[in-house]
Amino acid sequence: MLKFLSKVRIEFNALDPRIASCMEFLAQCNARKAKESNPACQVVVKRRTDDHPPQIAVTFVNGVEEVFDGTTTTAQSIRSMILEKGQLLETEQMFREAGEAWPVVIPEEELHQHAPGTKPRKAE
Repeated sequence: MLKFLSKVRIEFNALDPRIASCMEFLAQCNARKAKESNPACQVVVKRRTDDHPPQIAVTFVNGVEEVFDGTTTTAQSIRSMILEKGQLLETEQMFREAGEAWPVVIPEEELHQHAPGTKPRKAE
């Protein structure tokens, strides 16, 4: 998960009962496997003393930052989103390294063509 990120910032008040997803996400970030996937990823924990809701901010390797409300978003859904966006980043990088344009634009007429080896449906 961390291999797609350059920075993780987790903010919470330790006395706030709504910190479960922040603590779970922090545990995932501190796992050996996660750290080994990207030792350069900076994990910052900011302990607050006010009533600001817990939040998790992640910065992707391409500089895009996303901020999540730690009271309504589960650690697992944040992790899933990071992995999905990470796969998109890898795909984009492969296309750029191959000298192809990104994003790939498929002409409208090609979207409606039948794929080779498939049979068109008969009208019923």
